[in-house]
Amino acid sequence: MRLEIRSTDRLGISQEILNVFSKYSWDLCAMEVASNFTYVHVSNKEASIDDVQTSLMNINGIEYVKVIDLLPTERRENHLQALLSKIPDPIIDIDENGVILAVNQVAKETFGGRNSGLSGGLLVGNSIEMIINQPYKSLLNDKAITKTFTFSGQSYIADVSPAVSQKGVTGAVIIFRTMNALGRQISLMQTTKEEGLESIIGQSTQIKLIKEQTLRYADVDLPVLISGETGTGKELIARALHNASKRAKAPFLAINCAALPENLLESELFGYASGAFTGAKRGGKPGLFELADGGSLFLDEIAEMSVYLQAKLLRFLQDFKYRRVGGTSEITANVRLISASHQNLSHLIEKKLFREDLFYRLNVLNLDLPPLRKRKEDITLLTLYFIENAAQQVDHIKPTISEAALTTLQNYPWPGNIRQLQSILFRVVALNNNNHIEQTDLISALSQFSLPELIEQHDNDISSTTMLEVKDWKSAQENFEHALLQALYPLFPTTRKLAQRLNVSHNKIAMKLRQFGIT
Repeated sequence: MRLEIRSTDRLGISQEILNVFSKYSWDLCAMEVASNFTYVHVSNKEASIDDVQTSLMNINGIEYVKVIDLLPTERRENHLQALLSKIPDPIIDIDENGVILAVNQVAKETFGGRNSGLSGGLLVGNSIEMIINQPYKSLLNDKAITKTFTFSGQSYIADVSPAVSQKGVTGAVIIFRTMNALGRQISLMQTTKEEGLESIIGQSTQIKLIKEQTLRYADVDLPVLISGETGTGKELIARALHNASKRAKAPFLAINCAALPENLLESELFGYASGAFTGAKRGGKPGLFELADGGSLFLDEIAEMSVYLQAKLLRFLQDFKYRRVGGTSEITANVRLISASHQNLSHLIEKKLFREDLFYRLNVLNLDLPPLRKRKEDITLLTLYFIENAAQQVDHIKPTISEAALTTLQNYPWPGNIRQLQSILFRVVALNNNNHIEQTDLISALSQFSLPELIEQHDNDISSTTMLEVKDWKSAQENFEHALLQALYPLFPTTRKLAQRLNVSHNKIAMKLRQFGIT
């Protein structure tokens, strides 16, 4: 039984309490002393509560003796264990000799199973080397360090925090994290919001079909190849595909294969072992396949990948096993591969720039995203969404937009697709001062891109006069000149600039502007 004894703060009272236990030969298991309180744990076999209370109350200064459930130290230990059990990562405390002193419940379940090699699956009292397969001294450092290792085929990252006293390093606390958990954290850093099918804006027939296909493919755990021009939203579709699948709670990681040279891309994808090359981090580095385990990996611009890496990727897709750069042990990664390219892979295969066998592996399921010019009915929805988004980012009042401006946007061919539309509208909103977007605002912004395409589409002014409306040759020519100058003058707002563009004298341009009343 455990007792709480309250007394006055008198010198020697603790000794008198011990004398009582000694007199009756009661088995005292533990004792804790605090100001005005003494806590004891005594064996029930040799003492009854009545005998103990009667004997102790005879001591001068004892106020009461009552039974309690736990000693203060035991209560704190229970609270600590309850706290540690809520932490989803394994935690192990070791001493200066690498002997395990304490573990949380997750560590027992993770490292104390049949594959641990520990007697009865017990961790406490055994060496940490049974788990990490590395010298324990590599963990004892006066500074916090991070190491990677593999246990029972599972890769872990160990964050080691030293326990330091006046004598130096007396042990360490190790927190283990799986690559999957680290991958989820990186995935959250790559995007701040969940992007599902609802984030794909559009009501056109083409977009509805893409959404339906994406939803169907989400239930089929096979590689997907997404094709489409630059700026059509391939990564957005890939994220929506992942978030609609059973892997939604696992990491979604993305990398642009065109952004890195071959050697860096290889180490990013497959990771590298310690000392694999000059400048390699001590302890090695996990790759994206390792971090995305259980989730999805999006390889954007897959056509830019070198033939060497294509072969290595093909080898991985055969059994989902690989080795880190410079490593010797095989690692298994359960990853769904989603790839994308704006290039025609069939043409690259004919030119021997892309492996045909890899193409068949990647193109099990495919999505072909339409360019923005083929889904003009979605431009208004996209425009209103981007205007509102841009206004929030630059902290402006959301501007309205004229019908003429919307018509200009719908008629523009958009070689940069949705990304170009977003950039144009962000520019216009950021520079807008009157909370209203006119056609001239868009023409000025679009002039920074493709002038020939702009002239061709500018509200169809040049081609709006039909053959039946033509009165004679002179009036048709004047209509053409009027529409041409009206379209170009906002883009080249001086007679000299406009004359240089049209390769005529500035006097002629000035005369024509006066003739048509264009100011």
